[in-house]
Amino acid sequence: MTSNLNWWKGGIIYQIYPRSFMDSNGDGVGDLKGITGKLDYVASLGVDAIWLSPIFTSPMKDFGYDVSDYRDIDPMFGSLADFKEMTDRAHDLGLKVMIDQVISHSSDQHPWFEESRQNKSNPKADWYVWADPKPDGSPPNNWLSIFGGSAWKWDSRRLQYYLHNFLDTQPDLNFHNPEVRQANLDNMRFWLELGVDGFRLDTVNFYFHSEGLEDNPPVPAGEPKTKGAPEDNPYSYQRHVYDLSRPENLDFLKDLREMMDEYPGTTTVGEIGDDFPLERMAEYTSGGDKLHMAYTFDFLNKPHSPEYIREVLANMDEIVGDGWPCWALSNHDVVRSRTRWGAEEDPQAYPLVALALIMSLRGSVCMYQGEELGLPEANVPFERIQDPYGIPLWPVFKGRDGCRTPMVWENTQQGGFSNVEPWLPVDANQLPLSVAEQEKDTSALLHKVRQFIKWRQQQSVLVNGSLTLVEVGNEKLVSFVREFEGERWVVVLNMTADTHTAQLEGTLETSIEGHGFDVSISGNTVTLPPYQVAYVKLV
Repeated sequence: MTSNLNWWKGGIIYQIYPRSFMDSNGDGVGDLKGITGKLDYVASLGVDAIWLSPIFTSPMKDFGYDVSDYRDIDPMFGSLADFKEMTDRAHDLGLKVMIDQVISHSSDQHPWFEESRQNKSNPKADWYVWADPKPDGSPPNNWLSIFGGSAWKWDSRRLQYYLHNFLDTQPDLNFHNPEVRQANLDNMRFWLELGVDGFRLDTVNFYFHSEGLEDNPPVPAGEPKTKGAPEDNPYSYQRHVYDLSRPENLDFLKDLREMMDEYPGTTTVGEIGDDFPLERMAEYTSGGDKLHMAYTFDFLNKPHSPEYIREVLANMDEIVGDGWPCWALSNHDVVRSRTRWGAEEDPQAYPLVALALIMSLRGSVCMYQGEELGLPEANVPFERIQDPYGIPLWPVFKGRDGCRTPMVWENTQQGGFSNVEPWLPVDANQLPLSVAEQEKDTSALLHKVRQFIKWRQQQSVLVNGSLTLVEVGNEKLVSFVREFEGERWVVVLNMTADTHTAQLEGTLETSIEGHGFDVSISGNTVTLPPYQVAYVKLV
């Protein structure tokens, strides 16, 4: 467990989706007291921090990503006192606490918006993005909402449209207004004063829009569609030039970093959904004066071949430079990695080698709740779907509920999550993988993940080192050299169901042990059985 001010650099952050982690009061929804009661389990994994998805007061049209009070806890989750108790317990266990900050937009029930929409002359009239209709009454331009349809919603009081990049109940704040920027910084300072150690910044490249409201161009023929939405979503057909990733954002991120630097040991990780995510990551995390780190969607999609992984790493090295990535295989928005990447692979061995991949790269790591158990995507029948993103796009896109179902603590009807029917159903296929079942079996994935994480946390070359791709004479393998303070390791991953060999160059000092993987070395030849990783120290 790291304790230095740069704990985040190379750190492992465990993402908790509060609605689905643990229900302490029997209402079918997870809460802060439930999280507090399970922090010993999280600490046992050897991770550095927890990140909580939104817990602020909200009408829950988008399950907390529509905030109506940035300085209070939604009663569904508990109180500020419960939050302080949870934070104190986490700190006692050596865990840092990070929370979501959703500041590109608010709820339409936020007092700011309720005032702004009244007329064009009130004190908050320009706190949101308002625009007149075209002469024919249609929206100001062709910008689209990620959740479908136009990004503009008509308001009959102001006789204007307001911008919403997501649901129409999530109006976009106008970051061109300095009062809006300061209000958001002040709200974040409130949580820093309560002892929060960092923020995950939702849609961090959406803060500013082009004041000219120009139409976005289409994605040119033959070029890849935007990575910010599935290809079956019309949003992916536009090149998002004017509605996000605007240059003005950099000055705000510098102001944010200046504030964070007043609280030593705190950090930020930004979510970037962009047509060119690595360029944005470099732009937003380089120089040490903006975000500390950022993650993209490169490993949150379907391609996972060795060729694709090498391409991502090569692009990262070439483009990101001194910027700092935060890797993730799963989160609350995408199909779980065991299903998305490993559906055809060994269900026990593949999740471990996939986690070993991201924990062996240069960067930090976000691990989503249940990944340590190897949970597959849950099946949620249409009549139980809650996600407003999934309902209109069913059945081609089933929404995000399949990765948001309750954590399975026990092999019981409700998975030990609650004593009543939970807000999303527990998938019976996940129950044999519950924490209680795996704790009893020393050969289970959970124990192997614990062993690997605790070993990894002690290896400064993996936490802090540089990364250089290397060839090992086998295109089925992913291989690279990590180097730190004169120590050089070659890492070779076999993420396939077949045995492969790698030919290493140079003088091998030793095959490092303690991580739990099993390989054999003869001379400079490394034999990797299915789903195994080699860590070899070079002279």
